[in-house]
Amino acid sequence: MLAITLVSTIGMMAILWIASRSWRVERQRKRITSRAFPKPWREILKRRMPYFRSLPADLQLQLKKHIQVFIDEKQFIGCNGIEIDDDIRVTIAAQACLLLLNRRTDFYPNLKQILVYPSIFIVNNQELGGGGVVTERQRSLSGESWQEGKVILSWQTTQADAATPTDGSNVVLHEFAHQLDQEAGNANGAPLLGRVSDYTTWSEVLSEEYNTLQYSAQHNIPSIFSYYGATSPAEFFAVITEVFFERPKDLFQYHKALYKELSLFFKLDPVNWH
Repeated sequence: MLAITLVSTIGMMAILWIASRSWRVERQRKRITSRAFPKPWREILKRRMPYFRSLPADLQLQLKKHIQVFIDEKQFIGCNGIEIDDDIRVTIAAQACLLLLNRRTDFYPNLKQILVYPSIFIVNNQELGGGGVVTERQRSLSGESWQEGKVILSWQTTQADAATPTDGSNVVLHEFAHQLDQEAGNANGAPLLGRVSDYTTWSEVLSEEYNTLQYSAQHNIPSIFSYYGATSPAEFFAVITEVFFERPKDLFQYHKALYKELSLFFKLDPVNWH
């Protein structure tokens, strides 16, 4: 009986601690968003984010509040000599927070750090081949998302992608789509949806589109999606997220069912912004 009581007490204490922490976090977020959006940050948005001007006024206000919370909670780390400043923070935060608009969000709860390199960076990987032979392989990347709480970005690519918001290619949107996907565990192209029943249609539509892109990639058939999306369901979700925000009219015209699924997930309708 004593053991049962002790376990119950510990369980209750854990619940109270979690509830208390959640209350403290929400209180801090309200405190942060009650402040005026800094004027220098507004100038950065104007200069770096032409996409911002296409947003409806209510979403512009919501995005600015999201940026404030994101910058307060996430740690930015400069790599290879780059110094982190507000230009970097605001430009990255603004694009990352586009994916959170109109949604109930905990601001990428698993994400702790954003590592920023001046330009494309090199990643060393080990691959296990036949006969147990391990091969070292180098890859040049402009972005990478880790489930263990990190996103790595090239500042050069981030700036270029922000400046051209209609080409369907954006490294920040891509990597933060992976972060949403990874909230459900390993990235597999099925992020946390609103209801369990939503997964049936999501799986049917995305599987059909994924198979179509794989066929297009194999036969060099033009697509509005990068062939990189054909390498895995996780990459497919990241690629279609880029297109959803940057080429919504094309997505709606050629892939209506897919547009509908993404619109329901993100709770946004960007086809009517541009």
